[in-house]
Amino acid sequence: MPEIAEVETVRNTLKTRVLNKRIKSVDVYYEPMIESDLELFKKDLVGESFIDIKRRGKWLIFETEHYYLLSHLRMEGKYFIKDKSDIKDKHEHVIFTFLDNTTLRYADTRKFGRMNLILKQDLDNTECIKKQGLEPGDKKLTSDYLLQKFKNKHIPIKTALLDQTIISGLGNIYANEVLFYARINPIKEACKVTKKECERICNGAKEIIREAIEMGGTTIRSYTSSLGVTGRFQQNLKVHKREGEKCLVCGTIIENIKVGGRSTYFCPKCQKEKQ
Repeated sequence: MPEIAEVETVRNTLKTRVLNKRIKSVDVYYEPMIESDLELFKKDLVGESFIDIKRRGKWLIFETEHYYLLSHLRMEGKYFIKDKSDIKDKHEHVIFTFLDNTTLRYADTRKFGRMNLILKQDLDNTECIKKQGLEPGDKKLTSDYLLQKFKNKHIPIKTALLDQTIISGLGNIYANEVLFYARINPIKEACKVTKKECERICNGAKEIIREAIEMGGTTIRSYTSSLGVTGRFQQNLKVHKREGEKCLVCGTIIENIKVGGRSTYFCPKCQKEKQ
């Protein structure tokens, strides 16, 4: 699944390829993908140009003169830039055609991705944006903030880190890496995490995401930016996908368990739960 670093990579790459191109037509081949009125979605974007692309958590926010187009890649979403004459792939569900006859195509093998067109003044009141928590690089992300968010949560800390209303943009890969950095067992109850541990979570999230963005994200299985950019952060992963390998710190074998239905990689020694 594309996480914050991968979405940021897609954002930065798209900004060099599609800005200021006038939209000639919009074709939707899988209607449930569009959360706003379908006919207005197709009609209102014609004649608009993408003048900027922002991001909030895992949401891409395409800015036009009058609207924001919100796009969430979910599990498998990818963007392609192709000529209008290129044959449509069966997994391409939304195609924006520009006046220069190039196209921006959204492809999604599992059809989980979602788009929503809203008026610009409605952005901060749109539910999916309004509920986003602080991002890893936000100065307001402090140990006190996390302590307050965790205090009544009797769920594993790994599950709490995946809650986008607490820290926005963290997904399974980076939650595993942050917990290893913070030396916290993933099944520890969030309400029992100490202030010092919260501080390590903050520092780990900021450092890991900053480095991952610099390296273009993590390319694992189905994720690539699909725009000629391949992430390199997988070279720096300390625990994720390293089941059965030695911990890079202590040499203990990395384990993989399920927490909240998600594959969770950790070092049983470095992240031993203190009794």
